[in-house]
Amino acid sequence: QAPREDQARAAHYARAGDGWSRTPAVSLAIAKRQGANAVVVSHGVMQRVEALKGTLIPDGLKVVVTRDYGETANEKANELLMHLGLATVSIVILIGFAIGWREAGVTAVVIPTTILLTLFASNLMGYTINRVSLFALIFSIGILVDDAIVMIENIARHWAMNDGRSRAQATVEAVAEVGNPTVVATLTVVAALLPMLFVSGLMGPYMAPIPINASAAMVFSFFVAVVIAPWLMIRLARKSLAGGHGHDVGEGRLGRLYRKVATPVIRTRRSAWTFLIVVGLATLLAMSMFGFRAVPVKLLPFDNKSELQVVLDMPEGTSLETTERTLAGAAAVAGSLSEVESLESYAGTAAPFNFNGLVRHYFLRAGAEQGDLAVMLAPKGERDRSSHAIALDLRRRLADLPLPAGSSLKVVEAPPGPPVLATLLAEVYGPDPATRRAVAAELETLFRAEPSVVDVDNSYGVRRPVLRLIPDREKIERFGLSEREVQDSIAAVMGGQVLGYAARDDERTPVEIAVRLPQSARTWNEQMAVMPVAVTTIDGGRRLVELGEVVEARQELAGWPVYRRDGRAAEMVTAELAGQFEAPIYGILAIDA
Repeated sequence: QAPREDQARAAHYARAGDGWSRTPAVSLAIAKRQGANAVVVSHGVMQRVEALKGTLIPDGLKVVVTRDYGETANEKANELLMHLGLATVSIVILIGFAIGWREAGVTAVVIPTTILLTLFASNLMGYTINRVSLFALIFSIGILVDDAIVMIENIARHWAMNDGRSRAQATVEAVAEVGNPTVVATLTVVAALLPMLFVSGLMGPYMAPIPINASAAMVFSFFVAVVIAPWLMIRLARKSLAGGHGHDVGEGRLGRLYRKVATPVIRTRRSAWTFLIVVGLATLLAMSMFGFRAVPVKLLPFDNKSELQVVLDMPEGTSLETTERTLAGAAAVAGSLSEVESLESYAGTAAPFNFNGLVRHYFLRAGAEQGDLAVMLAPKGERDRSSHAIALDLRRRLADLPLPAGSSLKVVEAPPGPPVLATLLAEVYGPDPATRRAVAAELETLFRAEPSVVDVDNSYGVRRPVLRLIPDREKIERFGLSEREVQDSIAAVMGGQVLGYAARDDERTPVEIAVRLPQSARTWNEQMAVMPVAVTTIDGGRRLVELGEVVEARQELAGWPVYRRDGRAAEMVTAELAGQFEAPIYGILAIDA
């Protein structure tokens, strides 16, 4: 059952001239089944929506697509396929200049054949063509041609011997000569990749296509190298090679260049040691650039997405209306960016499920003090700045938004790589909750003191205020009431009372008829204290008994939330990195210092 309007609210912001228009909204998230094509599902949903307009969808209702991961997947897949083609062409051209154009023609056949065999095997194992599997192929394309290059070069060398053997005989002996080393080299690469298959947790399914596809590509590349590559070499050989060789017996240009450079290095022991020392010093100098921050490093580059997310956490006990007003302020700030096309605000509930919702558990957010703001950007081809640059600008602008003490407003980007709860995560374990929170507070102070560390937050927040109404039994008995009557009255005041349901046509869900106080009025004040509870007879007359007469109101604080990691109680401090040095290692080193 969906939350009521007093429990959660969603709104859509769209550009209207020079400003923005805000309308109440209902978000409908549609997920595909396992194995289904996201692009086909996306197009099918859009066709069905168009068919429903004017019938199930009335004319006054506007349907807007705020996020289309089918189109995103199609765009990413096409981009990776283009890179795969560019990598193939680059390797073919390189081999053409380095070895020969006949050998380049063989490579141009070997690479697509290996890739097609790998995709066929991947399909048999239940893996689909997606961004991760295509990345695995691009990752392995540089090494899957190694076997073929070794075979082709050795065949060319044997043909160049001009010892009277036929091309077929020389080819067989050339393949047999390097067969065993090639097998060992192929198995070595496979052995280096397969351990990634045993990664557990959320990382496991994410990483599995990489070792599977890369290892399959290596195995197939070996068989293609010993079967197809020699056959193609013979088929593509010119007729002039029938009685002899196809290569000059000499070294060639690359061989002569290599000999010219290598000879002075190894001419004497002193020159060899000098070269080794120079290489060692250059290696140390290159490694020192990381320590001195002369060259920033990062595991994966930021992706240029078409969406951002602003996550709001107000103090515990904040009303839904206050959360919604704060989100509206954040939406006004985000709307000042020219790259923003539309906004979706969710107060008291989570935004529709996305990658962050999965790995960071945002889908569990359902408190009145929690809110999400989905920021939809223009397509990357229609804007000059990347989504990461926009996120940095948005974070800077949101810093001026007034927030109550204990609030947290974070700008979240879709991670480009493995799923993590936060870029920086400190887990605090200790003997008791007070000690853990004290240490976590010190860590939070250290995090906030580092300029490159942003969006600092913790797992425990502030204690939720609790209104406790305690019945006064002496007064209840004096008025001739029962505790049940008082409790029923409190439940009706705070939770409302359902009076009935109004039926609708077309077998739609009936409309609930209920009497409820607005959320803003559900607090202890004079109006609540004079709320009638029951009618009683006392001192020979009838009178209304007010709620304040039979209960004692106390404002208390609820207990601290409890988090456990592997069965152990823990407190967590989370943060993100922003600025010139955005790799987690820089934040860790800065905090340790």
